[in-house]
Amino acid sequence: MSKHKPHSYQPEQDVHRITLYNTIYPEHQHTSRKDRLYLHFDFACFYAQVEQLRKNIYGIPLIIGGWRKENGQVKGIVATASYEARKMGISTGISAFEAFQICPYVCMLQVDYDAYTAISKQVHFIFKEFAPVVERYSMDEYFMEIDFLKDRSRKEIDDFALRLQKRIYEATRLVGAVGVARSKTYAKLSSSLNKPKGRTLVLTDEDERNEIWPLPVKKVWGVGRRRHEHILAEGYKTIADVAERGNEKTFIRLFGANFGKMLYQTITGEDQGRVMEEISEDYKPKQGVSYGHTFSEGSTDVERIKGEFAIAVQKVCYRMRAYGIRAASYSGMFGFNEPGEPGVGFRFVTPAHTNIDDYVYQGCMKEILPAIEQVCRSGKEIRNIVLGTHDIDKTSQLNVFFQDDEEKAARIKAMDQIKNRFGQQYITRGNTLHRVTGNTHFLSRNA
Repeated sequence: MSKHKPHSYQPEQDVHRITLYNTIYPEHQHTSRKDRLYLHFDFACFYAQVEQLRKNIYGIPLIIGGWRKENGQVKGIVATASYEARKMGISTGISAFEAFQICPYVCMLQVDYDAYTAISKQVHFIFKEFAPVVERYSMDEYFMEIDFLKDRSRKEIDDFALRLQKRIYEATRLVGAVGVARSKTYAKLSSSLNKPKGRTLVLTDEDERNEIWPLPVKKVWGVGRRRHEHILAEGYKTIADVAERGNEKTFIRLFGANFGKMLYQTITGEDQGRVMEEISEDYKPKQGVSYGHTFSEGSTDVERIKGEFAIAVQKVCYRMRAYGIRAASYSGMFGFNEPGEPGVGFRFVTPAHTNIDDYVYQGCMKEILPAIEQVCRSGKEIRNIVLGTHDIDKTSQLNVFFQDDEEKAARIKAMDQIKNRFGQQYITRGNTLHRVTGNTHFLSRNA
């Protein structure tokens, strides 16, 4: 995999690996089928562990997230909870008010992404001491190719995993669980079985039947809420149900020829996922690019919501230019502050395939602005947005009936050069400055 050149595009710099790809995409699979071995490392309650270490506050219930007090009432969300808090019934994703009701003396701290990112990068270097191919999948999760161990004994593989855990603990004083398996999916599932610092080796058919098959299908990545409902309707509740009674044709009928086949292989542990150390310069995402953001709190301010969509357009278009792709059709949604209320989906087109911000933003606003204005007039707070490409073009062929304005294209190119050299924070478009703000805040906003 190639390294970035100075001042080159870095399309995934602000993107979590979790949102970068889904392992069931064919382009992220090995083309050859052979026996492989994967290791997955997952920190336990990463944010909480870091704060416990930094502030020496072990033994007390702790939650990390975005929160505030308003008129004496706690508001916000729980990004993660320490094991002490989890034992009391506090879980990730609940409101800070719920956590306070469960435990009035819970310790609440704000997310500090800069601190967590620094530790995450340090651990990535440690992983490189153990294997040449390593993927930092998210801030607290890592994959490693360990094919060089696949013919070794169970004890030798376990000793390798133990040495890795000890090395990370010596460097950071943080603990995490390890899963080793014959597929990337099953390695990830395995690491969740013996937290906070266990090791689970799933090396044989019998291991898979005993350790992985009893898990609910919804634990498998790629199985979201709606897909899970379809799978449940077919009578499949566990991975064992799919492995023993399922068939590829059912999944193809439910989810399409390509996606259905890959999802079936993922659930049954037959996927050949690649450990993606770095995105190569010639990589072009088959499924396009997207951006999603949840505001710190809901808003009915139309201008600020327009600003958030301008940011989304800027992010999506920059990544398209980085990959050398364009799009003519886009889709997305905006959701509301009330839990469980369905969001509003939309789709729009541009005059032709383009990756210029102006054309995409104009098409977006033309389609959704009336709906946003209507919703805001009614007093319903918008809380999150999603925008992504729907139809992409990977060629550099000129459009026959429409050409990007040369001045706009030149201006965008100049802005990209500045971003690539000095950082994206140093130059932006005016319509992205008016964004949703709130009293609930993280120490650093995550893009």
